[in-house]
Amino acid sequence: MPDLDALIDSATKNRLPDDGKARMVLRIALVQALSLGTPGHAAVATALPLVEGGPRRLVHGVLGTLLRRGDQLPSPPELLPVVEARWHEAWGEDMIIAAQQALSEPPLLDLTLKDSAQTDEWAAKLDGESLAPGHVRVARGRAVAELPGFNEGAWWVQNIAASLPARLMGAGEGQNALDLCAAPGGKTMQLAAAGWKVTAIDQDRARMVRLDDNLSRTSLSAETVIADLFKWQPQAPASAILLDAPCSATGIFARHPDVLHRVRPKDIAHMAAIQSRLITRSAEWLQSKGRLVYATCSLEPEEGEAQIAVALAAGLRLDPILPQDVVAGFSAHPKGWIRTMPGQGGDGFFIARFVKD
Repeated sequence: MPDLDALIDSATKNRLPDDGKARMVLRIALVQALSLGTPGHAAVATALPLVEGGPRRLVHGVLGTLLRRGDQLPSPPELLPVVEARWHEAWGEDMIIAAQQALSEPPLLDLTLKDSAQTDEWAAKLDGESLAPGHVRVARGRAVAELPGFNEGAWWVQNIAASLPARLMGAGEGQNALDLCAAPGGKTMQLAAAGWKVTAIDQDRARMVRLDDNLSRTSLSAETVIADLFKWQPQAPASAILLDAPCSATGIFARHPDVLHRVRPKDIAHMAAIQSRLITRSAEWLQSKGRLVYATCSLEPEEGEAQIAVALAAGLRLDPILPQDVVAGFSAHPKGWIRTMPGQGGDGFFIARFVKD
């Protein structure tokens, strides 16, 4: 969108309102002509009816100017300036370049297998590649529900970075685990497949229906609870807790670029406060020597690294993640947590593991 707006502004004497109909229609037409391969005359023909009774001549003139000039969108695309400034301060120039590149490429399609022992078999059946046991990456462009293994529940769609928190929980061996903020259930299924006795809790009823559907399709078992975590209490302390906390979701920007336009600093601060409360509350539910894995699909330090101090204040001890705990393409921070970034082949995540003494 910043690149589209730059083109539009280069062809107008006075800057059009950001939320005006003319700018919106010009964006649509330019995406057609410059990104989707629509012939210029067709892009114009579909745009003008959208401004019937309005700035039709203006839209026609701007489109004509840009198409005659042969302007193109830059590659890679620019980030939204406010986002670029925020991320540059937090992560530096290399991260900005990687983020721009991530926006220019179709996102990858990762699958998590119910049975990691069948990794090679499913990689062959799906004509994909595996980066870790229980993972297969396949080419995009095929309907997911038509891929081999979908109907029998042999796998589910899950970005490889999103699979890391449950991997760090280890083998369950029948122990009880809480999956907090669990819907739509990718991590719940991972835990169940790894032998945990899982209780999955989420307050979103519609998303919990999807979780139940996913469990049914994969024939995996978990207790599901629809509840507000600030009101709910477990009946007994848990051996382990996976807290994939609600967050700004800026880490999934390559698949959902709209988050870059929706999320403001006040939203990040609000979510960070919720995360702190959830860490403090869930720490009370762990048994002695119990393990908590905290994760957010966010690229904001407030929702990741800054939460370590909250966990320590809640009586938890950082359980360092070691290099051998991490799958190919990612690495553990020297201080013992994981920060996945653009350019590593997965979504942006922060993950830390703690133990209650």
